[in-house]
Amino acid sequence: MNSIKSNIENLTSLWQTVSQPFKAYFEEKGFEYSFVENSEWPNRLWFNKDIDEHLVSLVKNKVRSFSSNMIVPYCDIYKSDSFKLLEQNDFHLKFEQIGMTLKTNSLFKGVGDLKLLKVTTKKEFELWSTLFKRSFGYFINPELLKMSYKLVSYYIAYHQKEAVGTGILFNTGDVSGIHAVGIVPEQRRRGYAERTMKLLINEAITMNYKYVTLQASDMGKNLYLKLGFKEQFKIKNYILQK
Repeated sequence: MNSIKSNIENLTSLWQTVSQPFKAYFEEKGFEYSFVENSEWPNRLWFNKDIDEHLVSLVKNKVRSFSSNMIVPYCDIYKSDSFKLLEQNDFHLKFEQIGMTLKTNSLFKGVGDLKLLKVTTKKEFELWSTLFKRSFGYFINPELLKMSYKLVSYYIAYHQKEAVGTGILFNTGDVSGIHAVGIVPEQRRRGYAERTMKLLINEAITMNYKYVTLQASDMGKNLYLKLGFKEQFKIKNYILQK
């Protein structure tokens, strides 16, 4: 298995899957994008090959046509000077991530009384969206969950009866991708993020997926290394300075 390719495909397939019910996924020569109105996610434009000046120019024109900022992620799996090319063409670095992978093994223990609830109802979609906004600071429309929950597994983490955070599992091939693991501010530093990760990994193992992938912030990287993940590649996420 090309683990880097599988990691990237899981991520981009997630964006494609949640946007397609809204007819908001598009493919053009050299790049693809998702843009859903009234939601800050999964609005992304991503390249499907290495970039050059011509392709960057096409993408600049496309990004300028959107009514709000479009995030443009780029991986360092192509030429080493590609980041520089974007930055020379008015793309401003917004945040970085690290692609990571874990070969599944035995189930994790030590999750205490934390539980995961897979969301399936309107009330749960709205609660998940609220928790996510509080955890990450931006908005995912509950309608996205309603239209995609049969293909994408959205979870709420509960400690006893209190909702403390969110998570997503999305499966492609023999990979289960973990996304959107967030804990609301007042519940942080209590070990909930680690236990939520363990529960999500256990779900992937139970479903017989061989690998788990994710895209980590620099802040979260050490937790994932502790759980056995290995670093694969860097993603730089840009916005166009207009």
